[in-house]
Parts: sequence; structure tokens; C-alpha cells
Amino acid sequence: MNRNVWLLSLCQALLMTGNILLISVIALIGKQIAPSSSMITLPVALQFLGLMSATIPASLIMGKLGRRLGFSLGNIIGIAGASLATYALSLQNFTLFCASTFLLGVGIGFGTLYRFAAIEVCDESARHRAISISMAGGVLAAVLGPNLAIYSQKWSTDGLYISAFAVLIVLYITALVLLQTIRFPAAHTQNCYAKPDSLKDIIYRPNFMIAVLAAMVAYAVMNILMTATPLAMIGCGFDFTRAAGVIEWHVLGMFVPAFFTGRLIELFGAKKMILAGGVLFIACIAINMHGLSIWHFSTALILLGVGWNFMFIAATSLFSQSYEVKNKSKAQAFNEFFVFSCVTITALLSGWLESTVGWQNLNLYVLPFVLLVMAIFIVKTNNNSESQIA
Repeated sequence: MNRNVWLLSLCQALLMTGNILLISVIALIGKQIAPSSSMITLPVALQFLGLMSATIPASLIMGKLGRRLGFSLGNIIGIAGASLATYALSLQNFTLFCASTFLLGVGIGFGTLYRFAAIEVCDESARHRAISISMAGGVLAAVLGPNLAIYSQKWSTDGLYISAFAVLIVLYITALVLLQTIRFPAAHTQNCYAKPDSLKDIIYRPNFMIAVLAAMVAYAVMNILMTATPLAMIGCGFDFTRAAGVIEWHVLGMFVPAFFTGRLIELFGAKKMILAGGVLFIACIAINMHGLSIWHFSTALILLGVGWNFMFIAATSLFSQSYEVKNKSKAQAFNEFFVFSCVTITALLSGWLESTVGWQNLNLYVLPFVLLVMAIFIVKTNNNSESQIA
């Protein structure tokens, strides 16, 4: 695999490290400076809203200006957001802090496209592995993110985690520098001058919508169960340290398989890997419903992570083959908007659902979505179309 893919993987790792750092501190900061308890999670919600709102513009901007300028802009917005956060915390100004988390979300929204850029900087025959390797940066993030959160807490003397945002600025600057060393294809190629098809024509292409659906379900199921797990564990009497340990194993389950998922897609095809991800999701749900021990939570979350890896990376590979180059910006904007809208909605609903319907019922409620995706891939695809999916 060429150096450009590995550099993109490192940029992805820096982005994910920052995301984990943010997840670790934003709600805690909200608890300290929010004017009322009902507004504690508002900064988190605005971060996700910023991410969701950036997905379409980010893809269209990169279509016009190229990947390097697009990703650089995203990191600059991230630097601005982190800088505003440090200023807001120095004043203990909740409104400014909310504005900063929205900006950080916008910057993250640009970074969600790293995996598509990896396809463009490698040979056609290596596209599955390129997507997989670009996501493997999450392994580094799983180690760095929590540790940076811990050390930044120690470095902050005011208890408001200002140091965490200083670390975030360094991460974004590092990514910005790395981006200048990557050789991206020219923004304006012959295909770029061709008139894009209408969105209706794009979404009716073979495999387009089922790939988007698989990616949506993969992320939604993973996110809602991952977010609700610490709440369920604390409700069962486990302490925060145990819950954090389970999440760390889950994150490793999400990204360690990325080193070989691309190869598995080449061997078995995207269809079978999406189905394999669905089987792992079902196993996760079954274990969650079977018991409430630390073994149940840990095993289920590892399976959830690996299942997400298989289904999401395979869905991305399938999706990347379902549109023409001239339609790249429109197609990717459509996909990212719907996938990360699901992430936003499930992040906001998970805590409420866990507290109202209960942990085991929550698992039951997500099962039909997994079964739906599996049924579609069993019914709608056949041996003749496997060549399009592999």
C-alpha cells in the first residue's frame, strides 16, 4: 500500500484521537458551566449538529477545490473551534463554549471523508484495502485518546479541561501539516467537467441505496448500543472505570480488524462481509439480553465493534463502486449526510431510550434494523451481481 494511504490513515487517527478526547470532556465541562442541568448536554448536541450540517458542503467543496484544500479547511475550522473553546473556558462562558463545539463538529464533518480520499490515491485493485487501512488509524486513537484525556485533566489547574483543547489544537495542526505532503489527484480532471447526473439518477443506480442503508444501520446500531452501555453498566452497579474499560475494548474491536477487513472483502466480497457484520450484531444483541455481568457487557461490545467494522467498511467499498466519478461529490454528500444524521439521532436518543424502555428492550428494538439489512442483501443480490459488490 502506498505512502499516501498510510498518511491518510494517520490523519484519520489524529481526527479520531481528537474525537475521543472531546467525548471524554465535553459533557463534564457542560456539567460545570451550564446555567441549568437541562443544558448540560447541549454542547454535545451542537457538536453532532455541526458534524451533520458539514457533510454536504464538505463533499461539494472538495469536489470543486480538491481534497487537500478541503481537508485543510476542515482542520483550520477545528483549530478555530478549539481556540474558541479555550477562550470560552477562560471566561467560563457557556454560550461561547457551545459555539466552539459546533465549529469543532463542522471540522470533524470534513474529516469523515478521509476514507473516500484513500480510494482516490491508490490503484483500483487496492481500493478495499485502502478503505480498511484508512480506518485502521482508530487503533492509535483508541490508545492515545483516553490517555490524552487523563493527562490533559492533570495539566489543567482550573478543573475546566482547557489543556484538552490545547492538545486538540496540536492534533489538528499536525494533521494540517501532514496533508500538505500527500499526493492527491488533481481537483479538475476530464471527468470533473462532465455534467453530473441528477440525484434521482444517482440513487437509482445498482447497489447505491442498499450500500447507504447498510452504512446507516451499521453506524446507528453501533452508536446507540455503545452510548447506552456505560449507562446500563452503572445502573447495574459497575463503576466508571469498569465501564470505560469495556468501551476501550469496544473501540479496539472497531478498528483492529481494519488491518485485514479489506483483504477479507477481496476474498469473500462485500455482500458476505456485510452479512457477517449482521451476524455479529445479532450475537451482540443476544449476549446483551442473556445477562448483565461484566463478561456479557465486554463480549457483546467487542462483537459490536467487529460487526460495525465488517458492515461499515464493506458498505463503504460497495458504495464507492456505485457511482461514476462525475457524480462523486453528490453521491458522497448524500451518503455522509444520511449516515451521520443517524449518528446524531442515535447519540441523542440512546440515553433517553435506555432510561425509559430499559437496556434489554433497547437491544430488542435495534434487532429489526439489522435483520432488514441482512434480508435485503440476501434477496436483492445474487451471484451475478456479486462482481459489482466484491
